[in-house]
Amino acid sequence: MAELPTMIADLALILMVAGVVTLIFKSLKQPLVLGYIVAGFLVSPNMPYTASVVDMANVHLWADIGVMFLLFSLGLDFSFKKILKMGASPIISAMTIIFCMMMLGIVVGHVFNWGKMDCIFLGGMLAMSSTTIIYKAFDDLGLRQQQFAGMVMSVLILEDILAIVMMVMLSALASGANPDGGQLLQSVMRIGFFLILWLVVGIFAIPLFLRRVRKSINNEVLLIVSLGLCCAMAVFSTKVGFSSAFGAFIMGSILAETIEAERIEKLVEPVKNLFGAVFFVSVGMLVDPKIIVEYAIPIVCLVLTIIVGQSLFGTISFMLGGQSLKSAMRCGFSMAQIGEFSFIIASLGLSLGVIGKFLYPVVVAVSVITTFLTPYMIRLSTPAYDKLEKHIPNKLIRSLNQLTMGNTHSQEESKWKSLLTQMGLNTIIYSILSSATIALMFTFVLPFTRKLLPGWELHWYANAITGVLTVTLIAPFLRAMVMKKNHSEEWKALWAESNRNRLPLLFTILVRMVIAVSFIFYICNYLSRFTNALMITIGFIVIVLIIFSRTAKHRSITLERLFIQNLRSRDIEAQVHGKKRPLYEGRLLDRDVHIAEFTLPNNSNWMGQSLAQLNLGKKYGVHISSILRGGRRINIPDGYNILFPGDVLQVIGSDQQFTLFREAIENELIGPDVELEKREMKLRQLIIGSDSKFVGQTLIESRIRDLYSCMVVGLEEGKESLSPYNPNRRFRKGDIIWVVGEQESLDALFNS
Repeated sequence: MAELPTMIADLALILMVAGVVTLIFKSLKQPLVLGYIVAGFLVSPNMPYTASVVDMANVHLWADIGVMFLLFSLGLDFSFKKILKMGASPIISAMTIIFCMMMLGIVVGHVFNWGKMDCIFLGGMLAMSSTTIIYKAFDDLGLRQQQFAGMVMSVLILEDILAIVMMVMLSALASGANPDGGQLLQSVMRIGFFLILWLVVGIFAIPLFLRRVRKSINNEVLLIVSLGLCCAMAVFSTKVGFSSAFGAFIMGSILAETIEAERIEKLVEPVKNLFGAVFFVSVGMLVDPKIIVEYAIPIVCLVLTIIVGQSLFGTISFMLGGQSLKSAMRCGFSMAQIGEFSFIIASLGLSLGVIGKFLYPVVVAVSVITTFLTPYMIRLSTPAYDKLEKHIPNKLIRSLNQLTMGNTHSQEESKWKSLLTQMGLNTIIYSILSSATIALMFTFVLPFTRKLLPGWELHWYANAITGVLTVTLIAPFLRAMVMKKNHSEEWKALWAESNRNRLPLLFTILVRMVIAVSFIFYICNYLSRFTNALMITIGFIVIVLIIFSRTAKHRSITLERLFIQNLRSRDIEAQVHGKKRPLYEGRLLDRDVHIAEFTLPNNSNWMGQSLAQLNLGKKYGVHISSILRGGRRINIPDGYNILFPGDVLQVIGSDQQFTLFREAIENELIGPDVELEKREMKLRQLIIGSDSKFVGQTLIESRIRDLYSCMVVGLEEGKESLSPYNPNRRFRKGDIIWVVGEQESLDALFNS
């Protein structure tokens, strides 16, 4: 018999131990992530009393794949449009928390005399609260539908995004001996360049590809295509100097804007769960009990740092974001833990060889402790506010609330600010697209044309052909850069309001035109030896021709419309299938009343009842605005609408009303059948005797179905098969009938 490969034996050990441990943690209502970490500790070489993994290199390889698929799934659940719709409030809160906690982590690291990179990476780890753990805690405590929980989840989404950027920055820091401000700025600009380029090109090309193959693609092919795109982007990301995880996240966020996003997410989830489990198990393998004992004091200090730091700085950050003192405290206390991204950052530091091996198990221990404390911290927030309220003058609390909450009702942006913001964003995007096109042309097309036209005499022809092709390709981008927003409502209003606005408006055209000319100047300068004056003149002439070119205008409009259509495709699909939340929700969110969704359980007592019978408005004070059933939405349902299992109820109410409603929907259930074994249906033969009370009665008159819960299925007349029993036929002595029912019902019938 062939020997079993070490990799298979290790995988079997990991999954078996992880399965047993996670079942225990599930019964204890603890996060599964902690179960995976404990399982990793049990199968690690640091645990001498249990079987250990042999080949750690393979495990770490699977763990790297796990990180990639985890971030790919995170990207699928993320949308850049969501971030733009959030406004400034979550962004202010997230950036303030990350900055404060990073600084706090660096200070604590210096207190213990740890290395420079140890302190920097530690700051990054302490800044990242766990989305998974907090979401689970909110769900267990029944707080997920409350308004403050939505704010926390918005900030956590932003933290996850900033964690990706932080990983790229930390990699840049680790690769440079002594990176200065210029190198950091260069790294940030490089991240921004590739981020915008990949998103714009990806959102343009990938939905177009999926739309073409939509009719012929099934689940299996879609899974392979999705994972293939994920891995390809991960490889491309490493080629340009970023991590594979960064590329996987970008591809996930691109696919998140497609109609197939939800389908892909469901298909990828088992793969993510498998490799994600291996990653968290590998985290547990690095936990060394000796190091934990040795660093017990730093671990306790870091736990206190997170609890106190997140509670204090988190509260301040959410207040800066426009929350009241009470809501800010509930938000800040909820984020007092670290989780999966802290492990990923620690893994990055270890793989780069810039942090000490002691830091990983220390961070894991801190995460485990703070995770266990998370529900208690969430519960503690309200009593802490009540106690604080008693020691702070009411006037001060009102002043703080007015100061912070006033930020959420900022005045409408000025026309100038709106116009300049849009112009600036367009200029950046089209500049990046033009730069990328020029780089590709000069890297691949120019050498090819020079090979086709060798020799010094033909060298200029090759340059000229490449230059003309490059200008033709970037012409729609340059035209959009110069002309877009010149006929917008803001432009027209500013032009009509005052003559003083006209010169600045014309100046914006001139600035954008100079930027467009600079691209033509660069192409000419790279491919020719003309004088600067001649190249600038050529640049202006080319830009003027592009502006007045109908072909360039048509191509520019077509490309932009296709991009917008791809970007909105998921929203369009949601509207078609009735999944999109109503527009009036934004108005309700400014008040105590807001909207939440509740799913009717399959074993709910409410199923089969109408809204009038349930009388939810009178009982709980809530209003059912819509019912989503399958792909159909029933808006403003009346009292005659009956509820079915799996219905998604869109409910309008306050946090207090939602709490009562959630408790009712979770508790008013049909209990499990404790006598399930007695529900077996059996087929029995019944012979009608002379003393039977059924003699002379019809099937309807006998009421066998009503009185005994049994059903007559046939009459035996000596044929090969049973004859159907006519309900109007009267029973006779000697009739042989066959009856179906439960055992107890049959016994009652036969004994009657």
